[in-house]
Amino acid sequence: MVRVKQAKVTAAFKQEALRILSTSGRTVAEVAGDLGIGKSTLQRWKTQATETELLSGPHPDVEKELARLRQENKILHQERDLLKNAAAFFARETSR
Repeated sequence: MVRVKQAKVTAAFKQEALRILSTSGRTVAEVAGDLGIGKSTLQRWKTQATETELLSGPHPDVEKELARLRQENKILHQERDLLKNAAAFFARETSR
């Protein structure tokens, strides 16, 4: 099996791909096919950009700010639960 080396993708290329996706009204699959990248790659870029925008700080739009705060709250709850479980696990292990 021959392994093909992947080309380095620049941040400018990602931004342009996301701009095309948002302004063209075309599907992720169509845009990805035209650009020669995978559909899942473009979808991942879109998701990352959306999360980054939501977590980027206060927004004048109340709905965006609320969505950002909910996302941040969700992440903090997950981190807290993980730390609780880890503390309980290590407490059990050291008491044996």
